[in-house]
Amino acid sequence: MAMNVGFISTRFAGKDGVSLESNKWVDVFESSGLKVYWFAGEIDRDPHRSLLVPKAHFHHPDNRWINERIWGSKVRDPLVTKRIHTLREYLKEKLHHFIEKFDIHLLVVENSLTIPMHVPLGLAISETIAETQIPTIAHHHDFYWERPRFSLNAVNDYLRMAFPPNLPSIKHVVINSAAQEELALRTGVSSIIIPNVLDFENPPAVDLARTLTFKKQIGLSADDIIILQPTRIIQRKGIEHSIELVKKLAHPRYKLLISHDAGDEGVEYAEWLREFACEHDVDLRLVNTCVGDPWTCHINRINQYSLWDIYSYSDFITYPSLAEGFGNALLEAIYFKKPVLVNRYDIFVRDIEPLGFDFVMMDGFLSKKTVQAVKEILERPERRQKMVNSNYEIAKRHYSYAVLRTHLNTIMQNFFGETLKQKTPKKTHVQPLPIDLYIKPSAEAYRHIGKDNCALVS
Repeated sequence: MAMNVGFISTRFAGKDGVSLESNKWVDVFESSGLKVYWFAGEIDRDPHRSLLVPKAHFHHPDNRWINERIWGSKVRDPLVTKRIHTLREYLKEKLHHFIEKFDIHLLVVENSLTIPMHVPLGLAISETIAETQIPTIAHHHDFYWERPRFSLNAVNDYLRMAFPPNLPSIKHVVINSAAQEELALRTGVSSIIIPNVLDFENPPAVDLARTLTFKKQIGLSADDIIILQPTRIIQRKGIEHSIELVKKLAHPRYKLLISHDAGDEGVEYAEWLREFACEHDVDLRLVNTCVGDPWTCHINRINQYSLWDIYSYSDFITYPSLAEGFGNALLEAIYFKKPVLVNRYDIFVRDIEPLGFDFVMMDGFLSKKTVQAVKEILERPERRQKMVNSNYEIAKRHYSYAVLRTHLNTIMQNFFGETLKQKTPKKTHVQPLPIDLYIKPSAEAYRHIGKDNCALVS
């Protein structure tokens, strides 16, 4: 099957779930001989296969101006409508150019028809699909009705039109059963469930020397025990529970490390966490720009380390999220055979817990029993080994690349009458590329994207 696949989103860069998950789909497509191309407002992929459009980023000043006037109000000024459609028309021209330039046969739209952080882009994508009838997979990670900040708005007409659109050439993919049911109930749109995955057929290679170097760089000694929270710093991640856990473990060797930054939802929570950790005498390390996407950090001149480097040398993973669309970090912890503390969020209870994983679990609060279970795992290597090996085998059956390939084959058969056949061996994620292949908008085009250096706050 010789085919070009075009991935579309507001950004493909960094460690957010959409960017990470898109790389896994690319692994499966490219191992079957398909070529992948990128369209976004920020891109850290191969520039020879990318169309960078700064105005497609949700933080572009044009889109921020619109967002300031459509959320939190029911009234939309005619000038706002005009600006929305001016930007929509511009982006639609770029999308048509993208399809023509790279001879795209299949589009994969990552969350841009799901979360309305960029309404003009969603409208532009919907119109482009309607005009071209190009086969499209709309990959939905989390819907706008799941986020309170979108509940009061002046763009309900656009939300019904494009988030998501109901068009005959689109196959809708969701990541959990609750989203599938809610999408059908609200819109009448049918979908298939493809959970988040990892390459469990190929265990990760651990570079011990590299992880030791990282540990020294962030100021930790060889005998320090890393408790890792591998999430963005946003309130629904429940990071205060991780701070409370380290406090109750009551040992100076335990250090809490957070691998992601505050993302797109503000820095107030991060500031509060620092104060909360200080009040409880917890050694909290916030590491942001020196930790990159493991698929692309080798082409990013800014990021020096991969997220995989941190997982491999962590001793315990905390995942006390209050709500998740699925739980990428949970799979990553299993992949690296690390024990995990999980808060029983709704999707976990519904879709993941019934599979029989062995985790330390909490139900919204940290009990003495839960803290004792964590201590037992940290202090008993045989218990820890049994737990992580069992979890790996369960995940291999339910969340591997083979599972993703099976689901994609159903879609490809429906679109093209062909299925994906693995033609090339799995590529590694550490093959070096020239350092200048990280591309991003210029400072003039967008001053908010990217960081200047590796920062550590303790």
